[in-house]
Amino acid sequence: MLSDAVRSELAAELAVAERDRVPIDPLVARHPGIDVVDAYEIQLINIRQRLAGGARVVGHKVGLSSKAMQQMMGVDEPDYGHLLGEMQVFEDVAVDTSKYLYPRVEVEVGFVLGKDLPGEECTEADVLDATVAYAPSIELIDTRIKDWKIGLCDTIADNASSAGWVLGPERVEPNLLDIKKIDAKLTRSGEVVAEGRSDAVLGDPTIAVAWLARKVASFGVRLKAGDIVLPGSCTRAIDARPGDDFLAEFTGLGSVRLQFS
Repeated sequence: MLSDAVRSELAAELAVAERDRVPIDPLVARHPGIDVVDAYEIQLINIRQRLAGGARVVGHKVGLSSKAMQQMMGVDEPDYGHLLGEMQVFEDVAVDTSKYLYPRVEVEVGFVLGKDLPGEECTEADVLDATVAYAPSIELIDTRIKDWKIGLCDTIADNASSAGWVLGPERVEPNLLDIKKIDAKLTRSGEVVAEGRSDAVLGDPTIAVAWLARKVASFGVRLKAGDIVLPGSCTRAIDARPGDDFLAEFTGLGSVRLQFS
């Protein structure tokens, strides 16, 4: 467990690294005593500061939602980060790659909530009831830690390595699509670079969303109507380079594009 002073120092380091695009050494290497509570508190310090500066929370993302990633990190549950309105990117505007350190893209089925979710008692049935639509999504991830050499507490403290998100135009009601059987394909400039299926996310992405609702409740946060939730990637993460033109296609859910300049 870290002191409040050290938590504040590490939060400031991450904020400066993101602002100046100069990566820092892993937190876990310099502070072996850091734990998950420390990491979430560090994340929240920076989120609160951004909110004080005018940013707004528009949703959350779930990370480490595949069993393979959990085994790699040595954990038995996902993690989460905040989606801010200022982090949104768009299909028709190329992303300036120089604004990021080590950008990567992940393919996700986004959830658009039409009702508030319960907190500690949230179930998968609650998630389906509250979801007004699924949407095709690409998450832009990045790390402020040198060379992606991250431990669990590094990524949590760093807003779960989140950097941006884009939704495609399609919206499909949950009763029209089996959330566990959505095939996803990612192409880069026409070449297939990743393929997967929605059940790569804990066997069912609604499990990840319900977990998220319960987890954030412990920090006094609720998932609300209008929020966007990214439950985790259907595919492995792919490095993004200047000039890349990504297209993610989903069976029954349309597509979404993200370009980098």
